[in-house]
Amino acid sequence: MLCSTVAIFRSIPKSPWFSLARTKFTPDASKVPLLDEKELREEFVRGSGPGGQSVAKTSNCVLLKHLPSGIVVRCHDTRSLEQNRKIARTRLVTRLDNLINGEESVEAQITRENRRRKDLREAVAKERLEKKRLLKEQLKSDDIKNKEN
Repeated sequence: MLCSTVAIFRSIPKSPWFSLARTKFTPDASKVPLLDEKELREEFVRGSGPGGQSVAKTSNCVLLKHLPSGIVVRCHDTRSLEQNRKIARTRLVTRLDNLINGEESVEAQITRENRRRKDLREAVAKERLEKKRLLKEQLKSDDIKNKEN
């Protein structure tokens, strides 16, 4: 008979800063525009760059144009036409989101959250360095007092 035990390990936050940095962030994607296939013009062209015959002779580069806004996206990341089509559409949605929503776009929200976390890490590091400096000064002053006695 096999017996399995499950252990759950939970880390206890050492400071309030630590718990703030570990919170999960999910951007608000409710305002992301939806693509209408009627508003898109899709072309398949030959790619460019290194790769020899597989690049020069196959039309697997996707040019996707959003007609109302005029945004053009070009994707030649993979050799697969279907994957390039999917990637081009996600890039187009991201660009449209940035254009329409600006500071409230998903990309801007993620950038803002990353900046907040970086600032938080820097504040914690600064606080830690200040504590170390004070401790060294205290040890040095204690050492001087001990030498005088």
